Amino acid sequence: MTAPLRVVQVGAGGMGRAWLATVAADSDVELVGIVDLDLDAARAGAEVAGDPTIPVGRDLSALIAETGAEAVLDITVPVAHHPVTLEALRAGLPVLGEKPAAQTVAEALALAAAAEATGKLFMVSQSRRYNDQLVAFRQHVRGLGAIGGLDTRFAKAPHFGGFREEMDDVLLLDMAIHAFDSARYVLERDPVSVYCESWNPSWSWYRGDAAAAAVFTFEDDVRYVYDGSWCAPGAETSWNGDWRASGAAGTALWDGDHDPWSDLDGTPGSPDPAPSVGTEIAGSLASFVRAVRTGEVPDGEVHGNVMSLTMVDAAIASARSGRRIVIDEVLEQAHATAIEHEQDPAIRERLTAWGSVRSALSTGSPDAAALG
Repeated sequence: MTAPLRVVQVGAGGMGRAWLATVAADSDVELVGIVDLDLDAARAGAEVAGDPTIPVGRDLSALIAETGAEAVLDITVPVAHHPVTLEALRAGLPVLGEKPAAQTVAEALALAAAAEATGKLFMVSQSRRYNDQLVAFRQHVRGLGAIGGLDTRFAKAPHFGGFREEMDDVLLLDMAIHAFDSARYVLERDPVSVYCESWNPSWSWYRGDAAAAAVFTFEDDVRYVYDGSWCAPGAETSWNGDWRASGAAGTALWDGDHDPWSDLDGTPGSPDPAPSVGTEIAGSLASFVRAVRTGEVPDGEVHGNVMSLTMVDAAIASARSGRRIVIDEVLEQAHATAIEHEQDPAIRERLTAWGSVRSALSTGSPDAAALG
């Protein structure tokens, strides 16, 4: 029988507690330490995990050495993702991190290069990909023939309190990234450009823009339209949004909470079923453990995930500039910034060795045999 993967979790706040409960429920994982700047939060997290004797501390490297950890879960706020993940990779451990990969595309590219330099896996948990209904929706979309467009409508009104209500571009950065990532998954294509407008309704309780509308052009001239609001009380959509895909042979629909379906010009679609991917962060965690043990490259590996964050940055740039933004321009600018600011020679070497950033992201992930 395979021994559980020994993990240290960094971050014991609201999302951190959800992860701690998920880790405690997974027999393939053993929580051996919790890191948080607030030691009281770390101790409370140990209680959530069901073992108040779990070691806690403020220093990740020290706790790794003390516990013999084999992997790190980075469940910190976005601004901390780059330093925490980089510290773990340099310590020789694979990392599963909460989305986004980093606060900026430049930092995400630096972490992709760090994964290459260290030969260690960095997987980003886009937890809403782990939804069997989303997988089934993609199966229905595959049955539509040539795809013309995909739409997502999102309307919720959560009162979080805390850092989200103070974020710039809160909807696009913290929530729309899920839909953007799912759109890439469903369309099996990457974006080329975007035009976006964002705004903050007068009644909004967020400091940053809580509403946005974006039109992405994807490869093969497919359009993806996102229309979202985080301050839309009444008749709310699913947290997953409400989806519609249109193709030459028909239309596929998914309300985000129930089984999707398709209409092939009057005939119900009946695509082949796909294997289960698990549920949200539990599915993401299981995928990470499997990748660490087998060397397979998982969904969410940082090279593949960077494009989802790039969609967010491009949408924000469009909203601020009032013009259409080309995705490759965002990638190349972020690449130049990453090289300019990188202090680690090994990581800088990897960054400067890249030609086209888009090509590097599609081919530059560590070899499957080297992932660990």
